[in-house]
Order: sequence, then structure tokens, then C-alpha cells
Amino acid sequence: MKQQVDDIIRIFGELANIPSPTGYTHQAIAYVEDMVKNLGYPFSKNQKGGFIIEVPGATKECLGLSAHIDTLGAMVRSITPRGTLTLVPVGGFMMESIEGAYCQLHTRTGKTFTGTILTTMPSVHTYDDSRTQERIPKNMEIRIDEEVRNKEDVMALDISPGDFISFDPCFSYTKSGFIKSRHIDDKASVAILLGLLKEMKEKSFVPYKSLKIVISNYEEVGHGSSYLPHDITEFLAIDMGAIGDDLSGDEYKVSICALDSSGPYDYDMTNKLIAIAKEKNLDYAVDIFPHYGSDVSAALRGGNNMKGALIGQGVHASHGMERTHRKGIENTYELLKGYIGF
Repeated sequence: MKQQVDDIIRIFGELANIPSPTGYTHQAIAYVEDMVKNLGYPFSKNQKGGFIIEVPGATKECLGLSAHIDTLGAMVRSITPRGTLTLVPVGGFMMESIEGAYCQLHTRTGKTFTGTILTTMPSVHTYDDSRTQERIPKNMEIRIDEEVRNKEDVMALDISPGDFISFDPCFSYTKSGFIKSRHIDDKASVAILLGLLKEMKEKSFVPYKSLKIVISNYEEVGHGSSYLPHDITEFLAIDMGAIGDDLSGDEYKVSICALDSSGPYDYDMTNKLIAIAKEKNLDYAVDIFPHYGSDVSAALRGGNNMKGALIGQGVHASHGMERTHRKGIENTYELLKGYIGF
């Protein structure tokens, strides 16, 4: 198991450093495609650019698994007269969580520039209200790492409204087993699914049910898996477990979500996940996430004829400077393997 978890953490570290804010995921999808090609599994893409990997099983009954590769990010809203950029969030996060963050700008002409996200009053030496200024989009801007002094200088670089902004993930893996990074939600789960494919191929494992593994790319804006292949009858999202004062999960556990903003998850699937966790003596928690949605939420709202459930490693400070632990990854991976009978 140690080698499998090490592989997952390595894959996550590589994925975390590939920019993929919602709407700009082609480079991360290409990473997945290269790995799946090397493993020899068939795949296809949907019209939105999402990725579907097929694992033939002993029967034609089809279980869907999902994780999303899109992350939080932003988009250029406008260029100011003094040569900074205003921004609009892509996905839901606190503006405080990106203050001071390094970022990349991805132009529509294929250029990439670096910058820093700051408030419009970024220094206590200069501004009376710098400490109390409200951290909202209109009070935030990007300082570009180029010699620009005005709007015209910025436009000459081909930077324009509608360009994507990705955040530096600050990935770090500590000796004590903690994984610190932006975008653990949900690239850690993508890494878990890729690790599963790798181990299945190495051990020539054939699941009882055929698998369709969906790597969605619009989850952070609510419609990641709104359309699914019609043969999927069960759909299990591997995402993240939220951590809070009245919740049971933590960074070392796998969370099984009973209900989120879309309502209750399937009773039988959730019961099966709990039973497997108990049988395998996993460290797990059953929790409710009222401010949360998943690929299963999108699939159900999209009218797909299926039932769904949700699991994931506990993630502290979700949608901020996130952290989980290799024990949480391991428990999630073991529960996933148990569900597919591996």
C-alpha cells in the first residue's frame, strides 16, 4: 500500500502544478490522457472536454466513478489606467484566501505571464485603511511582472479581459505525511483514480462491473457531470471531505457524505460504503455538507437515470490553503477499492 499512496501523492504533485481553472483545463486533461494511453485503457472525451476512461468488467453492468480536474481560479475583468488588472472569481472562495498569492495569466493568444494578487491598498505604509479594506473582488487587483505603466502597455502584451488566471498551488509534502497545496479539491482524487488504474493494470485486475471513470472539468461551477453515458447505473464521486466544528471528519479519515446541498445521497450505496469501511477497519466518518455540491449533484440535477454517493479524504481549509494527510488518501483509496471489489 505504501507504494500506491506514494504514487498517488507524486501524481497529485504533478497535477497540482498544471494550471486548470474551470474553463482552462486542456493541459491537465492532456496529462491524464498521456497516462491513460500508457496504461492502455480506452477513453473518450465529451463535448465539454471532460475525459471518460473505460475499464471492461466481467459484466456489462456499469459503475461510474468521478473526480474533477478543474480548480478554482479567476478571469481578467478589466485593465486599469495604471496597468493593473481587475479580476472576477471562477468558482466559490473567499477573496482573503488569494490575497498575496502568486498567479499566472493565460492569454487567448497563448502567452503566459506571472503576477501577484493584491488589494488596491497593499501597503500599511501608504494607506490608512489598508488593514480594514473589505476583501471583495472590486478591491483586488493583479500586479503584472512586466514593465507596464498604463493600460496601453498591458494591451501591447496581448493581455485582455477574459484571459484566465491560475493560482500558484504552493504544493508541499511534509516528512510527517501532510500534503499542503491549493487544489487538493479535487486533483488529489483524480490522482487516486489514476493510481487505481495503475494498480489494476499492474495486477491484471478485472472488476465485476464495468467501470467508466469520468474526469470532469466544470465541477467548480456546478455542471461538471451534468451529462453521463446512459449505461451508468451507479455513480460514485471521489471528491473531498469537509472539516468543521460540528463534523466528524478530519485529514486522516475518509469522509462518506450522507447529504449535501443537492439532498440525500443514495441510501443503499451509502450503507454499502459504511459497511465496507467497517469491514476493512478503515478510519472513516459519515457527515453532512450543506454548503457542498459534487459531480453526483450535477448528474442528478442533469436528469441522469442513476443513483449516486460521495466519498473523499478530509481536507482542512477547503477552497483555501488546503491540507490533507497521506492517511486520508490511503483510507479513501482503500474504500474505493473495496467498493469495486478489488
